[in-house]
Amino acid sequence: MKTVQDYIRTIPDFPHEGIMFRDVTTLFADPRGFRMAVDQLLHPHAGADIDVVVGLEARGFILGGAIAHQLGKGFVPIRKKGKLPGKTIEQAYTLEYGEAVMEMHDDAIEAGAKVLVVDDLLATGGTAEAGIKLIERLGGVVVGCAFVIDLPDLGGRKKLEGMGMDVHILCEFEGD
Repeated sequence: MKTVQDYIRTIPDFPHEGIMFRDVTTLFADPRGFRMAVDQLLHPHAGADIDVVVGLEARGFILGGAIAHQLGKGFVPIRKKGKLPGKTIEQAYTLEYGEAVMEMHDDAIEAGAKVLVVDDLLATGGTAEAGIKLIERLGGVVVGCAFVIDLPDLGGRKKLEGMGMDVHILCEFEGD
């Protein structure tokens, strides 16, 4: 029987030399793999008190939208700077191979809303940390973070758990 990890391909030297890119598009393209990933990400949060699901750009939109649909909850995207049309708040962060800025609409999360954060990959934790900070600045309460892949050598899980986050991971890949 296949696992989620079996559906993920590795592309060496993308986007930079020395990076082993974990490509989830092959997971998304297979109906059994995609369903398995969504179900497994959702399972620990089924029945939980969640008001909204937040997806981190860009593959977190695919997973987060599917999870929000299954939970019957709304979905909020956190995007790279300059991609949202309304008034936004922003948070700078570093990732495994550079720096960036994430944004969300300044009215996307109501104060006190319980939020599940979803993305495909947890590496250094910079993107997730930026998303959590944005949610918290609007008064949201992050009740959990769910990722398909963890790269434990890069320390993202430890970073998020150090922030008091409940982190759910489906599989791990060693190295970068």
